[in-house]
Amino acid sequence: MRPLAEAQRHVIGAVGRLPAIEVPLAESAGLVLAAEVHAPHDIPAFANSAMDGYAVLAADLIELPALLEVLEDVAAGSVPSRAVGRGQAIKIMTGAPMPAGADTVVQVEHTDGGSDRVAISVATEAGTAVRPAGSDLTAGSLVLDTGTRLGPAHLATLASIGEAQPRVYRRPRVAVFSTGDELRPYETPQLAPGQIRDTNRLLIQESLRELGAEVLDLGIIGDDPDQLRAVLADAAERADAVTTSGGVSMGEYDLVKEVLSELGGVEFWQVAIQPAKPFAFGSIAGTPFFGLPGNPVSVFVAYEQFLRPALLHMMGSPRLFRPRIEGILDEPVDTNPEKTVFLRVGIAWHNGDAHARLSGGQGSHVLSALASADALAVVPAGVASINAGEPVVLEMFRWPEERRLDELEA
Repeated sequence: MRPLAEAQRHVIGAVGRLPAIEVPLAESAGLVLAAEVHAPHDIPAFANSAMDGYAVLAADLIELPALLEVLEDVAAGSVPSRAVGRGQAIKIMTGAPMPAGADTVVQVEHTDGGSDRVAISVATEAGTAVRPAGSDLTAGSLVLDTGTRLGPAHLATLASIGEAQPRVYRRPRVAVFSTGDELRPYETPQLAPGQIRDTNRLLIQESLRELGAEVLDLGIIGDDPDQLRAVLADAAERADAVTTSGGVSMGEYDLVKEVLSELGGVEFWQVAIQPAKPFAFGSIAGTPFFGLPGNPVSVFVAYEQFLRPALLHMMGSPRLFRPRIEGILDEPVDTNPEKTVFLRVGIAWHNGDAHARLSGGQGSHVLSALASADALAVVPAGVASINAGEPVVLEMFRWPEERRLDELEA
């Protein structure tokens, strides 16, 4: 059996980056920048008011109440036509340009709201409620670095500088199908004896969509070698990666293993992890292939440890793996010392510490425990048991990726 980190390094090292392209900003969420982005001008481009109020000189507010002449009313989107001098004020709205001469803004709540003359009841220091030009970004400064995976705040920042077509690595297209005569679509209301609903394909597809990949759904393929061979060849031609669930174990009817061995270029591993020990990786006509196990929790673990980081690498991200933190296990557990074991746990926070408890049954078929879990407790190979109150490593699968390839354990 291959150790986990060795298998992960092999997979990442075998997949290449997708091409860099320019896409409309509104279509770039989840994608990774392929080039640095620099500010073409200051943001904000001009000094402006941070609140509704009156632009004045702070020196006029020494003696209170101060009674000042109101020169004009400036709304957001308009420009002051006059400069503010001593004893004067301009009524101003949030976001409107600061008039020349004024050095502070008094919020309207501290005034009588006058139109011709305004009475101000509080002193305000120079610079209060003023957003200087370039206080967010200065012209030429680095806005976002290469390798940044774009989220909503990144998109809004790019929009603020007028970057309408960011250069990003292309969105991967992943072909997905499940194998087995026993499978039926999950919508099936009544199952015959021996049949089960196909949950794996939905789990993989929604995980891929959450990642930002394009999904090519090839459905359920029965235990027919000729059909399986044709589907795999078609998938390899149409997609950037192919993933299946089931058929890669040691059973007599595990046809994926049989057919792929004919196509060549595919390695079958027994990875030293639990769950998800059976895992296949290789290529079909140059397209990466990921053969995930048949049990649904094993599918999730294999996706998190292999397929997701490999796709992130293809998408150009330097951060491939979920963050890990140290927590405290609140109950004793026995594990298999020959493998890295992933326990499904719920987390409660007490005084800043993450306390973990098993979220349910730990069988690789128990989806309900996965749905209730907040993290995977990672018990390294060589450890047979953990006592209650002892530290445990928690892999936070609901948090964004953070760790890089060179940060994997030996």
